[in-house]
Amino acid sequence: MTHEVLILILAGLAVFVGAVVQGGVGFGLGLVAAPVVTMLDPALMPGSIQVVNATLPLFTLAAEWRRVDWRGLGFALLGRLPGSAIGALIVVYVSATTLGVFVGVMVLVAVALTAQALAVPRNGWTTTAAGFTSGVTGTATGIGGPPMALVYQSAKGPQIRATLAAFFFLSASQSLFILWAVDRLPARALWSGALLIPFLIAGFLVSGPLRRHLDGGGVRRAILAVAALSALALIAQSLL
Repeated sequence: MTHEVLILILAGLAVFVGAVVQGGVGFGLGLVAAPVVTMLDPALMPGSIQVVNATLPLFTLAAEWRRVDWRGLGFALLGRLPGSAIGALIVVYVSATTLGVFVGVMVLVAVALTAQALAVPRNGWTTTAAGFTSGVTGTATGIGGPPMALVYQSAKGPQIRATLAAFFFLSASQSLFILWAVDRLPARALWSGALLIPFLIAGFLVSGPLRRHLDGGGVRRAILAVAALSALALIAQSLL
């Protein structure tokens, strides 16, 4: 087995688990997969994760597009554009080592915020701020879900999944364009992202029957623990 094939399989398994989580609760693909892919091959980030980030939402939207909160989506995208520009500057001007630490820290912050389930009111200001934060972290690291998930945590499952899916598709497409514009989207990252799509589809298909179980507290804590351990390992690898 070649090194490239091993990387693809391991990254694919991370994408599979992330797709199961996101298909069930509305976000989590980047949270689970980004630190693993960064550890395996930093050159694939963030482009490969953005490819799968742009693909998975299409499956959710095909089934639940009628539940999208269009007003909230508009505010989120309003904040997302300037946030994406800042995220692009981070990708351009920081080293691979620093980017690895940044990805790890963002995962830990996201895990902490998600675990606390802070009560955040959902209005134009908070949704725009969540979109802005998601633009920064999503473009730079591929992890843009937690800020939006915090704002929408009080909504019902279908509305969360549909609105976040619409946001993730549009924002990942935007990030891919910006990364291309600043010459930080190598063809290898695009091809690697495309090769991860079968793993993504498999994870999404598995998420349907498991959806009712993924909201359980034990499963949620286990997912957050795995993401946190991956982040800590990535930070350690980047600093050594």
